[in-house]
Amino acid sequence: MSPDSKKLFNVLILGISFMFIFTAFQTCGNIAQTVITNLNSTDFHGSGYTSMSVIYGVFSASNLISPSVVALVGPQLSMFISGIFYSLYIAVFIQPSTWSFYTASVFIGIAAAESDRRTVFIALTVISLVGTVLFFLIRKQEDTKAPGEEDSANEIHGGSSSARNKLMRAVDAFKRSIKLSFTKEILLLSVTTAYTGLELTFFSGVYGTCIGAVNRFGREEKSLIGLSGIFIGVGEILGGGIFGLLSKKNRFGRNPIVMLGIVVHFIAFYLIFVNMPSNAPVAPMEGTDDIAYMIPSKEVAIFCSFLLGLGDSCFNTQLLSILGFLYSEDSAPAFAIFKFVQSICAAVAFFYSNYFLLQWQLLIMVVVGFFGTITFFAVEWKAAALLARGSDYSSI
Repeated sequence: MSPDSKKLFNVLILGISFMFIFTAFQTCGNIAQTVITNLNSTDFHGSGYTSMSVIYGVFSASNLISPSVVALVGPQLSMFISGIFYSLYIAVFIQPSTWSFYTASVFIGIAAAESDRRTVFIALTVISLVGTVLFFLIRKQEDTKAPGEEDSANEIHGGSSSARNKLMRAVDAFKRSIKLSFTKEILLLSVTTAYTGLELTFFSGVYGTCIGAVNRFGREEKSLIGLSGIFIGVGEILGGGIFGLLSKKNRFGRNPIVMLGIVVHFIAFYLIFVNMPSNAPVAPMEGTDDIAYMIPSKEVAIFCSFLLGLGDSCFNTQLLSILGFLYSEDSAPAFAIFKFVQSICAAVAFFYSNYFLLQWQLLIMVVVGFFGTITFFAVEWKAAALLARGSDYSSI
């Protein structure tokens, strides 16, 4: 197999593996609070919001050291171990207990009757494990080195010199992450990234819980959670396809796409505000009979799911794009910082979701989203100006 064919094969395997793992994990997160609300009438006591807060809190801290870990053990083993922990977290829901539930939340960093819950989470666990095992199909690229490089390659692959080299690379990766964190552009983009963490929390955990708590949706209230997740995915796929895959043909820059994303999200937030009861995120097991400013509409609720996914794809595709251009030589530390900020904000949002009514959660996202859009514009304008003058894009 040629080197180019291997690269394409590896990309396909990575895509399929992550599709399986995150299909299972995101589905689990989407229904976790609803499932746990029903379980809290038994000996189990926990909170899906708190669990996800623990996950993203640990995840945010680990992102600072993840480039160092990958440098030490390699990307393939790192991804396999991570996949195992994702699968363990999902498996906890098969027969949950409070201690194992929160313990699994640290390591990874129900809708109806008991039998239905087990069936759903056994299936999700199997899906996640399939994705994890697929990592072993990734093929290593052959080393291409000049004749004089053979000795240094041997040092890297064996002996005490290998250990020292790996340790030095790990320390260097950590130092680059810390240094990069305090650059002006990263600080500005961190506001935008913070917004993506807040809205990630909302569409991946809170909004599904809101839908499942509205008694006026009738018998379909729980099944609508799954339908909501599907339409969030449709919005993500549509936005990712249009604004991600076709980004090279975009002559207008990234700002119009980010502007579209915030407008789409503001429309979704307004519709959710008038359609969903304010106590929906924190409703008890029996749900809520309250109404907001209109009779709750299933169609509006699902349409908002689509808008949430579409807007999220606008922000994420452009953030990843601008980070790739700005820090092409330091991509691992730059993306580690991106995930750190996003994850810590998601952790904070999942924590306050235990207590804040719907309108306050929406207000927080509106304020942070507005300022995040402005800061993104500032970085993009400066980057475009330097590019127009013929300066090196990475010199910003």
